Amino acid sequence: MKTPGKRWPWLRVDRLMGESGVPKDSAAGRRALERAIEARRSGDVPVEYAAIRRGWCFGDETFRQELLAQVSERMGAEHYGSERAESAEVQAERLIRKELRHRGWEESDLEERAKGDRMKVELAARLRAETLMSVKWIAARLHMGTAGHLNNRLYHWRKGLL
Repeated sequence: MKTPGKRWPWLRVDRLMGESGVPKDSAAGRRALERAIEARRSGDVPVEYAAIRRGWCFGDETFRQELLAQVSERMGAEHYGSERAESAEVQAERLIRKELRHRGWEESDLEERAKGDRMKVELAARLRAETLMSVKWIAARLHMGTAGHLNNRLYHWRKGLL
C-alpha cells in the first residue's frame, strides 16, 4: 500500500491492481485495492483456499514430503511450530525405519518385545538425542508403556544399569 517511491524496486503491483479493477497506482487506487483485499480476506473462503488457511503446506503429498525433507535438513528460526513438529516426526520415523532394518526387525517386533527391551531402550535414547520427539511419543511409538516407565528405563540405561 506504499507509494511507488517507498516500495522495493522489484515489487510490481500493476497486475494485482489490474486484477482488482484498479486502473491507476494512485492514493485513491491504493485505497480501493486495500478495500478489495480486505473484503476478499474477510469474506467466504472458497474450498480450494481452505487448506492454505489451515496448514503450512499447499500441494500434494509428494511435494509435502520433499519440503519436510528440506526442512529437517535446514531448520531455522523462520520455521514455526507445525513445520517443526511434522519435520521432527518425519525425522524420527526415518530413524526408526533405519534402526529396524539395521537390527533385522519388523514393525511387529516393537509390539512383541518387552517394554523394557534393551534394544528398544537404546533406540529410545537415540530418538531423544537426535530428534525433538517427546518421551510420551517415543513410548507410544516403540510400544514401551508409559512415559514414566520409559524415563525410568532411560535413566537406568544412562547409568549403565541395564
